Amino acid sequence: MTLLIQYTLIFSSVLLLVALGGCFAEHSGVINLGLEGIMVIGALGGALVMRYVNASGFVLVLAVILGAVVFGMAYASLLGVACINFKADQTIVGTALNMLGTAGATVLVKAINTASNPDDVSSVIQYIEPKKSFLVNIGGFEFNWFMLVAVIMLVVAYVVLYKTKFGLRLMACGEHPQAADSVGINVYKMRWAGVLISGVYGGLGGITYILAGVSEWKFENGVAGFGFLALAVMIFGQWKPTRIALAALLFGLFRALSNVYMGFDFLKSLNIPSTVYNMMPYIVSLVVLAFTSKNSRAPKAEGIPYDKGQR
Repeated sequence: MTLLIQYTLIFSSVLLLVALGGCFAEHSGVINLGLEGIMVIGALGGALVMRYVNASGFVLVLAVILGAVVFGMAYASLLGVACINFKADQTIVGTALNMLGTAGATVLVKAINTASNPDDVSSVIQYIEPKKSFLVNIGGFEFNWFMLVAVIMLVVAYVVLYKTKFGLRLMACGEHPQAADSVGINVYKMRWAGVLISGVYGGLGGITYILAGVSEWKFENGVAGFGFLALAVMIFGQWKPTRIALAALLFGLFRALSNVYMGFDFLKSLNIPSTVYNMMPYIVSLVVLAFTSKNSRAPKAEGIPYDKGQR
């Protein structure tokens, strides 16, 4: 049971962070389907820090967070340039970023590995020793510092969106950008802010994901569809941080089962193939969205490029 709680919390942290990133982008009026790619690039940034920065403990944790955030924001800026400045189709750009993210990270890591060892053509980065800085053993429970980071970022998201002028202006740009512009709000800047914030959250979600259970990551594997799963969490949570947190716990539980089901005699006796448990969160997302998406209320102006001359 301890192991189930442990994996549920870490996978929920991943989904929560990435879904909150998508929430900020969509509240500003931009659909960020490129969260999967942002996760991969954020994970790459954090992994490179763990590989090259000679530090440990709290300093390493902060350095890895900074690396993931910077890489995530930089990659999200591609979405901003294409969709905000050039008014490109947001769905197509997001899809392209997903493919480019995994491919680009794979090529870069292979180049780095080959440069240090010509016989190593893998896309793997190991972080066996650095990973220990992120874990604290509490009575058999393996606490990951990113669980705390996820809670902090949840509180930050709630306060920013509902308790600050910035958050209210951001949401206004996703609901009725022309009205927001008429009272002096710069819609382009607010949408850029939403996209960059989604890069911050997505990058953090990516590094949290690769630190969840292993001590090395093969970047050509991507992040196993967690970016899209986070979008389902966001929709199920109705674009509201507190509801997104509850949805993340539900989806995280089903994802955790694929790691620990062998520890439950009842589940083990069912002789269900492990692949079914791996599929479970995605099946649940389809079922949940099929029954709830009809009543979902997304920001009205999401996905619509802003034209200052339109009224």
